Amino acid sequence: MEKFLHDHPSKPRSQDEKQKVINRLKRIEGQVRGIQKMVEDDRYCMDILVQISAIQSALKNVGFAVTERHINHCVSDAIKQGEGKEAIDELMGVLKQFSK
Repeated sequence: MEKFLHDHPSKPRSQDEKQKVINRLKRIEGQVRGIQKMVEDDRYCMDILVQISAIQSALKNVGFAVTERHINHCVSDAIKQGEGKEAIDELMGVLKQFSK
């Protein structure tokens, strides 16, 4: 596992920010449970695949939201503190994982 620059956000998330991400993740969790039930009920493969695609899209959107916040706060703060290259390299390393 790579070492990251910070083990906490440079600007803590507001309760509202946290709740929005948690709500999205709970919806995704519910969708995953729904797919499990579809498999148990021996539902049509194409219906299951459509739901898997929806979950992948939802996870990507959560990832984009977290990335946007990271850029606007953590990376921006690192640049102001003269640590921009390290923060950008760290972010790019993680973004490469999204493309795998």
